[in-house]
Amino acid sequence: MAKKQMSREGYDKLVRELEDLKINKRKEVAEKLKEARSYGDLSENAEYDEAKNEQAILEAQIAELQHTIDNAEVVDDSNISVDEIGMSSVIKIKRLDTGKVQTFTIVGTNHASVRDGKISDESPIGKAAMHKKVGDVFIVNAPAGELKFEVLEISK
Repeated sequence: MAKKQMSREGYDKLVRELEDLKINKRKEVAEKLKEARSYGDLSENAEYDEAKNEQAILEAQIAELQHTIDNAEVVDDSNISVDEIGMSSVIKIKRLDTGKVQTFTIVGTNHASVRDGKISDESPIGKAAMHKKVGDVFIVNAPAGELKFEVLEISK
């Protein structure tokens, strides 16, 4: 699998989340299982079944986070170019058909939040904008058709 680029901030956030799941959440689920076992017959124990399901979901989350962390390539914020769009770049782009100007930060998939102005490097706009320079025009294929954007500014 190819390495997934992410910022140091995003990487550290995932590591903290993983540690919390491993240490705190596992302990919570273990307590629920212990309590549910104390109710007796496990074959008709809804609390036990629910706790086992919660444990399975938790372990899947832990495995997914661990996989993401293991396959992460941390992009040092001090190496962010203002000449070309890359991970952690703050970009100002203009949609050519409407003239609407928007500002986004390019982040990894796990940290994307359009509401907060953070778009994934794998989103249609993020992917199309990668490696563009100020003044470049790029096309995004969207369900509504082709959208054209111009890069107005790149910053850290």
